[in-house]
Amino acid sequence: MRNLLSSLFFLVINLSAVCGQQVIKGRVVDDVTQSPLPGASISILNTQLGTQTDVEGNFRIQNAPFGRQTLKVSYVGYQTSLIPNILIAVGKEVVLNITLKESLIIGEEVVVSGNRKLDKTLSNNEMTAVSARSFNIEDTRRYAGSLGDPSRMAANFAGVAPANDSRNDIVVRGNSPSGLLWQMEGLNINSPNHFGAFGTTGGPVSMLNNNVLDKSDFMTGAFPSSYGNALSGVFDLKMRSGNKDKYEFLGQIGFNGIELGTEGPISKTSKATYLLNYRYTTLGLFNKVGINFGTGDAIPIFQDLNFKIDSPTGKKGKVSLFGILGKSNVDFLGNSLDSLNIKTNFYANENQNTRTKYKAITVGLIYEYRFSPSWFSKLSIGLSGNEESVTLDSIGIVNRNAFLSNELYFSQNKWMLAYLLTKKINPKTSLTSGVTIDFLSFELSQIDYFNEAKSARIVLGTKDNTTIIQAYSSLRHYFTQKLSTRIGLHFLQLMLNNMSVLEPRASLTYELSPTQSLSFGYGLHSQMQPLTSYFAKTYSMGSVFETNRNLDFTKSHQFVMTFDNNLGENLRLKVEAYYQRLSKVPVEQRSSPFSMLNQGSSFAQVTTDSLVNEGSGSNTGLELTLERFFSKGMYFLITTSLFDSKYKGSDGIERNTAFNGNYVLTFLGGKEWNVGKKSTVGISIKYGNQGGRYFTPIDFEASRIKKEAVYVNSLAHSVKQKNYSRFDLRLTCTYDMRKIRHEWSIDLQNVFNTQNVFSEDYNVRTNQIVTQYQQGFFPVPTYRILF
Repeated sequence: MRNLLSSLFFLVINLSAVCGQQVIKGRVVDDVTQSPLPGASISILNTQLGTQTDVEGNFRIQNAPFGRQTLKVSYVGYQTSLIPNILIAVGKEVVLNITLKESLIIGEEVVVSGNRKLDKTLSNNEMTAVSARSFNIEDTRRYAGSLGDPSRMAANFAGVAPANDSRNDIVVRGNSPSGLLWQMEGLNINSPNHFGAFGTTGGPVSMLNNNVLDKSDFMTGAFPSSYGNALSGVFDLKMRSGNKDKYEFLGQIGFNGIELGTEGPISKTSKATYLLNYRYTTLGLFNKVGINFGTGDAIPIFQDLNFKIDSPTGKKGKVSLFGILGKSNVDFLGNSLDSLNIKTNFYANENQNTRTKYKAITVGLIYEYRFSPSWFSKLSIGLSGNEESVTLDSIGIVNRNAFLSNELYFSQNKWMLAYLLTKKINPKTSLTSGVTIDFLSFELSQIDYFNEAKSARIVLGTKDNTTIIQAYSSLRHYFTQKLSTRIGLHFLQLMLNNMSVLEPRASLTYELSPTQSLSFGYGLHSQMQPLTSYFAKTYSMGSVFETNRNLDFTKSHQFVMTFDNNLGENLRLKVEAYYQRLSKVPVEQRSSPFSMLNQGSSFAQVTTDSLVNEGSGSNTGLELTLERFFSKGMYFLITTSLFDSKYKGSDGIERNTAFNGNYVLTFLGGKEWNVGKKSTVGISIKYGNQGGRYFTPIDFEASRIKKEAVYVNSLAHSVKQKNYSRFDLRLTCTYDMRKIRHEWSIDLQNVFNTQNVFSEDYNVRTNQIVTQYQQGFFPVPTYRILF
């Protein structure tokens, strides 16, 4: 195996492609209809290089100078766009998809510093006005602590906090992580993460590969009417196309896995392209050759494949096929732990064995067609499925023998259909409408065993299907150059119990000056309950009932006000205030502090029965973002969030939610230096500090008697954990050879080994309340090669 790894590494190092000229190429289109703009002028500032787009909007500039360059794009009747900090390097051509906005002032040039496809202050979705932010692949590589993961990178944004170090679930404005929507190319997909517990939105390792992602959107509230069945936020992901002119290859090795990637033309005649990236867990390979990274027997094994195929269909259409496939498994074996060192196995419980297997697939077929320069349509069909199998053993206190205690099996296949139609009525007005239909077939099984597996109770046991229907329409209108509005309606229906809701959405934006704007947003947002909760079983007088089948949607009224101020060409200040009122929250019929708003604080399935939609909650907050975009080798991002997250259960007492930390502070910054003409070195630092969350204390005496953790429910979410803090450091180096680009980096996570609380539990063997801590100091080296 050692020889195999060495051979693979040197094969990747020594592979090379023919040396090509440094090229900037791409396509220029209308920002609403995606119609090509022939004859648009493109030039590289401070050089004599430039060109014009052809009849299909395509352009190509040869012999582009190395380093970071600024591109100017102009077209008659449209706002001129300046696109800064385009990195020209060896080993990969620069491919840009540029959108221009039609000017409302005829005869006067309006220059926009940025482009919707590249400017992080603008989202891809033109209907967003508040609480939206874009990200690109450079951000996921550049930001310390992100590890190439979009979720971990988004945790730096205002209003967002990570759930914990072991997973990439994120808490948006005090909401549960389960309130997040994942969307890929217009389809509502399942969580794209390895080891993703059923019904959650995160996992320890992302299946998404930043080497294949395009600029994507992240939204934290009052999102437009094209998104539904979500309460907290939206990840709207895009996958880039492969290079249509030449073959390019990539190799990468790091903590997240060993990767091989390739892209290029399938046929230059048809202009079809492919993009393919495969990854296999590094820890699994190293474990086979006897190298251990401190995770003990808990070796996460995973592999994934990302791909996309694009093929034009004439001058007006395009067909795309994309996919994300993943498989993972890990065992946490408590009976292999040394009782004197309970941290030997990563996040293991010494009194329990846990074996987890997980598989996921998302594939989609997209057909885009422009009926005319003012009409654009997009039809998407796909499948998003996942399967999770978990077996838990309890370990005897005295004899340390293991016996079966729980078996869980969850599978879901979601067949998806989405259609979007956009009409550009005139330069001031555009209309977007669409429908999405998700057909779900699923199997849910959970069996709890007692008396050393001599008796059992079926908690969940069903095979069923249902359909989720959504429809929407959004109108964008500019009253003047300074005043604009976006209004829309969203319809949501769950066929399982025939619940439906019509949701209004609206926003208003006024430009106070060329550099300042004020926006207001409102939306009614609804979400169905976790699928497992509808089928929870109630046992009464020898009969079994499903008492949750008629649960309604949880509803949320969201109000947002945003002040945006461009303090300079590369410096931006953004202040956002929000209020969220939640209603129709499932709570227990009997008086208790339980609320579905706390679902996701642990990753167990919600199987509480006899629920009613009588709970409520609220989230209030103020957010500040000060950001310097990458310029002259330097950037920083400072975000501060002050918030309060409350809920009421059926006992009518207002409490802190499980996600109420009250504040989050993040400082992220970096600098890059050129070393000669072929090398760069860089440093990125991140410091995060957030308030400790509230938890329910353990009743020690009751736990001792019952021999399991018993909580003081009357004090639910009343004890505050210690504040969380962490410092991360990332060091990078690149070197351009004649044919190959080499990139080295090392992420030093939690540099000062800060002991942040992960959980508190009762250890029945030692008769103690045990505190388990989150990730300590952890170095993550990475090597990447492009050719």
